[in-house]
Amino acid sequence: MRPAAIPPNEIRRVLVRCPNWLGDTVMAVPTLRALRAAVPDAEVWCLGPWVVPVLEAEPGITRRLESPRAWGARLDLARELRRAAIDLALLLPNSFGTALSGWLAGARWRVGYAGDGRARLLTHPVRPGTAPIHQVSAYLALLGPLGATLAVSAPTLHVAATRRAEARRLFSEVGVRPGDRAVAIQLGAAFGPSKLWGADRLAALATRLDQAGVRTIFLGSPSSASLFRSVKAWMSAPPRSLVGRDHPALLPALLAEFGVLVAPDSGPAHVAAAVGVPVVTLFGPTDPRLTAPTGDRHIALWRQPVCAPCFQPRCPIDHRCMTAITVDEVAAAVLARLEPRLGEGGRATTT
Repeated sequence: MRPAAIPPNEIRRVLVRCPNWLGDTVMAVPTLRALRAAVPDAEVWCLGPWVVPVLEAEPGITRRLESPRAWGARLDLARELRRAAIDLALLLPNSFGTALSGWLAGARWRVGYAGDGRARLLTHPVRPGTAPIHQVSAYLALLGPLGATLAVSAPTLHVAATRRAEARRLFSEVGVRPGDRAVAIQLGAAFGPSKLWGADRLAALATRLDQAGVRTIFLGSPSSASLFRSVKAWMSAPPRSLVGRDHPALLPALLAEFGVLVAPDSGPAHVAAAVGVPVVTLFGPTDPRLTAPTGDRHIALWRQPVCAPCFQPRCPIDHRCMTAITVDEVAAAVLARLEPRLGEGGRATTT
């Protein structure tokens, strides 16, 4: 029997357990906004590893909570949430532990996808459909038990003005001036090496774009330093790099300064799209129909051999899904998106 609908007028405090991945957190933003529209007078508490840095400028969030790793700290947080009298726990990740955290928090209503043996911990388990849908739509569907309007929209992020100034200082340090055509090349992806293009191709792309009068800058976390060294070895001129020099809270502002981002299927691709920057995403083992940035300003390059999508972090054969993507087509996609477009909108909002 289907559980009764959740009455929005009885909700005073909501806990949203946000996704564990950067890109998924960005794709959850339309759900956060639809939730606030459905319960405009309720407090919205957000919990997750990317909530504090990435959603720092998002309005309407009452509290931003980091996800503790140790079980003792998790139990302490659960006790704090129980004392706070959470009415609704909206659980976006699909793990058993996430559902358990909502139950331990004592939330009156607990909504999440069924599966992984967690349906009994949920008051409103949502059954996924048989056909795969984009992640943005999948998160929005969890608001069905509230009777919320589920209009799908592309995620957007607000950028703090103070972060914008910090990003521009970094740009000046690598010799990029206001008005320069600048393209970011993102190195690394948390999923694994199967998502990554070869160092020789990344180097060739940067060289090609530099020859076209474009300022290319490599980005990445400190863990991408080894890949960057390999890219650098393939280049005759020293590349511009901010690898390891940004941080998660700065990423939206930093990406907003670029004309285009080239990236694997990764969190920064979604951040860039959400601040209005066209993205050329290189897909291999994963499926762009599920996780590509949405909107006509972006392009997902996917050659889809018979083995793709395999969703494996390491390719067990010859990495044909990524090697099929050529430097020529990536460069052409970038240059096409750098051309000025009359009436172009969708840039980041500065707060």
